[in-house]
Amino acid sequence: MVDLQTQYQHIKEDIDRGIQAVIDSTAFIKGPVVKTFQENLEAYTGSKHVIPVGNGTDALQIALMALGLQPGDEVITPTFTFIATAEVVALLGLTPVVVDVDWDTMNISVDAIRKAITPRTKVIVPVHLFGQCADMDAIMDIAHQHNLYVVEDSCQAIGAKYTHADGSVRQASTIGHIGCTSFFPSKNLGCYGDGGAIFTNDDALADKMRAIANHGMVIRYHHDQIGVNSRLDSIQAAVLDAKLPHLDEYIASRQRAAAYYDNAFANHPNMLIPARAAQSTHVFHQYTLRLVNVNRDALRDALAEQGIPSMIYYPIPLHMQKAYQDPRYQEGDFPVAEKLAACVLSLPMHTELDDEQLAYITQNVLTAIEHCKL
Repeated sequence: MVDLQTQYQHIKEDIDRGIQAVIDSTAFIKGPVVKTFQENLEAYTGSKHVIPVGNGTDALQIALMALGLQPGDEVITPTFTFIATAEVVALLGLTPVVVDVDWDTMNISVDAIRKAITPRTKVIVPVHLFGQCADMDAIMDIAHQHNLYVVEDSCQAIGAKYTHADGSVRQASTIGHIGCTSFFPSKNLGCYGDGGAIFTNDDALADKMRAIANHGMVIRYHHDQIGVNSRLDSIQAAVLDAKLPHLDEYIASRQRAAAYYDNAFANHPNMLIPARAAQSTHVFHQYTLRLVNVNRDALRDALAEQGIPSMIYYPIPLHMQKAYQDPRYQEGDFPVAEKLAACVLSLPMHTELDDEQLAYITQNVLTAIEHCKL
């Protein structure tokens, strides 16, 4: 699904030099390279404040911790997403309110958000799923109308650009009150371990989140609030700082691969190619097909026999997960998410896909799907 080895070989000298510099300095925690990466990421994204943290889940948790929420306060998020989005809500004693998604973009439904708002609602967490932004103009309008916070889950969409109705362009993670991303190795900008970052243009929120990420501490051994221990280590920062200048190139490579897939699969009666949101670029963290009248497991098996991996993101919506079962929600309540969970299939998507590999993948998909129709 992801060829990190070939990607590493292309930038090996820069990666090795950066890691060796950290080892030589022995500044493994809070070393100068972390600050350098932070500043370079601020410049790249246009965010006033970037706070590097241990992983994307921590980023989401710290963001919510900074908002002064109380137990039982409601946080709206899509039911079709990775579990971390709801996980941090539940861990903090807040109430996750899950809603359905749009069939075309697979992002959170704006209409569903409107219907889910109650007097207890405090935060909307839109997930920019698979690499393109949710409808942020509409979401921010709803938030302003109801005095809500917006925390963007951009863990799959770093580098995606959103064009607002007024023509201005901003990057994913910089539109809401807070943005969060992950640097998991398979991400478009990935390190060689765990890592994440928080983004905000709000000075007060930035100060609070920096303190929370550092045990609630600003002055050493003075703990003014409950905090956690979450930091990006220097080796991971060195890797990310070496990769950041290549991020636009990586995005373009993924977009070229997606265009190849699109051309091969467009108008196929048993496959729907990924829809593009009108306002957002798509950076293709995943290339996800929606299958129509196809035995998905049989197709996966047929592809695996030819050495082609595929993945299902995500097979069970949040409201049907055992850990998040809630009497408010029943199977059938979120028909779009449940339909997607039953039909999505993601193909290999990474920076190193060449035409020969893409031809092999697409030809095998087209052949195999003929034998897997229902």
